[in-house]
Amino acid sequence: MKAVRFHEYGDPGVLRYEDVDLPVPGAGQVRIRVAGQVRIRVAATSFNPVDGNIRAGFMQGPIPVVLPHTPGLDVAGTVDALGEGLDGLAVGDQVVGFLPMDKPGAAAEYVLAPAEMLVAAPKTLPPADAAALPLVGLTAYQALFDHGKLTAGQRVLINGAGGAVGGYAVQLAKNAGAHVIAVAGPRGGDAVKIADEVVDHTTTEVTTAVTELVDVVLNLAPVTPDQLAALVAVVRPGGALVNTTVWMPAPSDEERGVRGIDLFVRSDADQLAKLVALVDRGELRIDVAERVPLAELPSLHARAAAGEVHGKAIVVPPAT
Repeated sequence: MKAVRFHEYGDPGVLRYEDVDLPVPGAGQVRIRVAGQVRIRVAATSFNPVDGNIRAGFMQGPIPVVLPHTPGLDVAGTVDALGEGLDGLAVGDQVVGFLPMDKPGAAAEYVLAPAEMLVAAPKTLPPADAAALPLVGLTAYQALFDHGKLTAGQRVLINGAGGAVGGYAVQLAKNAGAHVIAVAGPRGGDAVKIADEVVDHTTTEVTTAVTELVDVVLNLAPVTPDQLAALVAVVRPGGALVNTTVWMPAPSDEERGVRGIDLFVRSDADQLAKLVALVDRGELRIDVAERVPLAELPSLHARAAAGEVHGKAIVVPPAT
């Protein structure tokens, strides 16, 4: 089968489009949840910034991978084979999932996946488009609700609302009944338009634009430490600042009880199933900015490193 792998850490030039052996799923066992491995015929994976950080070698501590390594943390596709003794899934099932960060990814024609990380794919989308959901959708969900504890009637400021995670965060926060202040640039996507307030960070200082304190700040933008620290001032006493730029610790204000929380997203099949249900009910829109052939993944990494990728890109293996 065809796959993209890197045999050493480095710039996008280390990525190779090459032939590799077809993976074979291992045995599973029936537990409370479905367990074991399945093989998926990949409809698509996606590009996430963390893919570039792993490839460059910046994540060797938290995400140790075995070289050569295939990137691609998101997967959407069709169950092709089951590990022995596995129950709960069938060959032909359409699935979507967020794969283990330290295992071979889905930038390939086939990938092995732990069955417990997979859920039924949305029925209202082309199969490949579902690959744009898992990592970024779960990041938004966990930031808002697991860590930010956002509830109906509260106010949330989403800094970086124009990005892939931000688009989901705006929609989820609105669905939850929150008052949403979206901070984005002129290229902010359609999701930004449904926010209650929109702040263009290229023309307006965020902290001066917020006239009433918020319960939660969600920072998704690559701001400076000083800019991140300034956002604490717009959080009400007892609120939270949730930060996804994990290389820059989230600031807090102990005197006012403002919590600073650093988010590192985790795979959660139950939460992903909730997101899929929202998609199928028409309450969560998946936006795909571009569809890139698998062979062109190295150039996609290069464009991302140059800041030339805007919106969510999915990566599609060759048709067979």
